Amino acid sequence: MSKLLSISFRQVFIGLTALAAGLASAQDIPWAKSAEDVGMSTNRLRQINTVMQRHIDTGDIQGAVTVVARKGQLVHFETHGLMDVDNTRPMQEDSVFIMMSSTKPVLGVAAMMMIEEGLMRPEDPVSKYIPEFADMEVAILKDQVMEQVSPYRVDPAAPPAHRLVPAAREITIHDLLTHTSGLASGGLGTAISQRPARDTDSDLASIIPQYADYALDFQPGSRWAYSPGVGLDVVARIIEIVSGQDFNDFLSERIFDPLKMNDTWFNVPPEYQNRRVVIEDRDMSRFFDRPPTKYWSASGGLSSTAGDYLKFEQMLINGGELHGNRLLSPRSVRMMGSNQIGDLYRGFSQNQNGMGFGYTVGVTVDPISSNARRSGGAFGWGGAFGTRSWTDPAEELTAVIFLQQPFAPAQYDFENAVQQAIID
Repeated sequence: MSKLLSISFRQVFIGLTALAAGLASAQDIPWAKSAEDVGMSTNRLRQINTVMQRHIDTGDIQGAVTVVARKGQLVHFETHGLMDVDNTRPMQEDSVFIMMSSTKPVLGVAAMMMIEEGLMRPEDPVSKYIPEFADMEVAILKDQVMEQVSPYRVDPAAPPAHRLVPAAREITIHDLLTHTSGLASGGLGTAISQRPARDTDSDLASIIPQYADYALDFQPGSRWAYSPGVGLDVVARIIEIVSGQDFNDFLSERIFDPLKMNDTWFNVPPEYQNRRVVIEDRDMSRFFDRPPTKYWSASGGLSSTAGDYLKFEQMLINGGELHGNRLLSPRSVRMMGSNQIGDLYRGFSQNQNGMGFGYTVGVTVDPISSNARRSGGAFGWGGAFGTRSWTDPAEELTAVIFLQQPFAPAQYDFENAVQQAIID
């Protein structure tokens, strides 16, 4: 990472120019006159820069963008490190990041809009809209004759002997939104099922019905297990059916345009490709060089900027409204951001305490036992490449950290610095 220390004066000037451009675009959410005016400490917010630089200096991350707003006003919007090591390009405020699962909360808002409009209900069976999903089966261990046992994780290369039993009930939209459906969540059913083949002409309409051939990993509603790439794509297809719109068009017209999220896409336009973050020593060609997709993956297909995603979070903290445009009612935002599954959520490690799960977002139930640096009732999610954001209604605060490298200590240190900067 020695190249990180060799930024020339010219490159610093370029970085400052990019910063000024970013600040201008960020004026959609105004800056606070001072952090103290909205109950935060200017000095303590500087700790964000300190911890990010520490992780850059030690080679943990290449660069980052961090943003914090409180009471509807920006108090922090900073870039750190490099967006492209080989070309010694400083990170920019409008650098474009691959969002991976940070795409999922956008689907959550889209789903809540359709629920508000009465076009679908959480308790609706998926088969109401996609008939192929009726009469699904659950994969269980063959030797457990007296009880139905479904392993939490299974090596797909060597699945154990199994048998199939009927699902006790159909999977619902609620199940999919909360990752309690058992569909493609990494268990025994996933291991023995054949993933549909996709090409450049594939879309949700052609692919999603094929997932009805999957065996479920467990009985619907009996546990939480993350469906990283399928479950929410099914919901996106249902949204297409009930709205009569292509999912990409729906997001553009109903979410991105009203929120002025002008830098969020499934297919990054050619003229903006040079704003993509390039990670040293990682082949990212499958994201950068692929043909434009027609498969609008609500599970992980978007690319975006930290500034755009702050607008999304700010809409949620405002109770569903931004720029005079109301996307959701405050009640719908609370529904999305409330624990919907009791004590089923134990995280990826299966030993997480104090957390719950809403519709596409994790929810802080107990800040102490969860070891979260957020208040009770805060909700948010992240992506596998390092993007993370959350909304904290109790503190009227939103925060975004965009990395393109999954490094949990940097995310934790950012969250801790944000929490410690709250003084009122």
